[in-house]
Amino acid sequence: MKMIDFAVHSGEWLRGNGPESDIVISSRIRLARNLGDYPFIKRCTDIDKANIESTVGQHLKEHANLSDTFYFNVADLEQLDRQFLVERQLISREHADGEGARAVAIDKKEMFSVMINEEDHLRMQVMKSGLDLQNAWNQITEIDNSLEEKIRFAFDAKLGYLTACPTNVGTGMRVSVMLHLPALVFTRQIEKVFRSLQKINLAVRGLYGEGSQAMGDFYQISNQITLGKSEEELIDQVTDVVPVLIGYERKARDYLVNESQNDLFDQVSRAIGTLQNAQQISSEETMHLLSKVRMGVNLSLIQDVDIPTVNKLFIHTQPAHLQILNGGELKSTDRNVERALYLQSHLNSSDGGPSEEN
Repeated sequence: MKMIDFAVHSGEWLRGNGPESDIVISSRIRLARNLGDYPFIKRCTDIDKANIESTVGQHLKEHANLSDTFYFNVADLEQLDRQFLVERQLISREHADGEGARAVAIDKKEMFSVMINEEDHLRMQVMKSGLDLQNAWNQITEIDNSLEEKIRFAFDAKLGYLTACPTNVGTGMRVSVMLHLPALVFTRQIEKVFRSLQKINLAVRGLYGEGSQAMGDFYQISNQITLGKSEEELIDQVTDVVPVLIGYERKARDYLVNESQNDLFDQVSRAIGTLQNAQQISSEETMHLLSKVRMGVNLSLIQDVDIPTVNKLFIHTQPAHLQILNGGELKSTDRNVERALYLQSHLNSSDGGPSEEN
């Protein structure tokens, strides 16, 4: 399996067909687990890491529902391929940049991945399109239970699952929802909203999780701690607040349409025009402009461009994707040229311009 085979397709979570998918890009549940017979990763020897990868990898390959997956030895991958998997949201930056034996199992639809030897011995994640946390939980708990029948996880009767980071002790679960909030950014309400989230112990991160910047007006909302809470309570905590954020974003979009339509139309027109005609363009500018285009499509200001295409462009115009799709490494200036050509090929196939009738 080569990365180009992944690159030409989009994962199910990018198809934009889930509940509330005009605002909620994806729902993700991640579980952190450690094998009881080995120290945490920071204390592991190279032999420990190799044994953990071999043990977990074998069980994954034998699992009835996981046998039809792609399995990559991350340590053996080229840097470009590792960066591609990060951009694809299938592994973390820490996993890509780690040392020693480490691997990832990925299903063909990219709805789940299992990282071996990341910050913890195991990081399992399931991603669904739109606001669909319950189905994500149903799928990941089945995987978790099946593995626990074969592997003894580090578990304390009082504390719960033991993890490398104290904030994950307990359920070891991180519940997150990726939101596209361009109208709240446009109306300068975003910081006020996020201050409110922090007061109820919800973390706000960028597109690629912890330590990343918010590119393209994408934000990940997730629980900060797990100790003392059940899995259901953590899911409910995020599930309860996301509709409120959706409501804020919809209200901000309505305001822009009703009270600031000329400014909104100008911004959307400039964004689609630049993307259709630029001769070279950076990934940062592309994300910024695609955010406005995506909002324009959802508000029916742009015709003949669909959300799955825009979602795909957010990912496929990232540096590693662009290079793999092009067949090899490119210098930054060459990437900017190829990115412009790629955008033109997807956005100029039809009129695609803003409609003044709306």
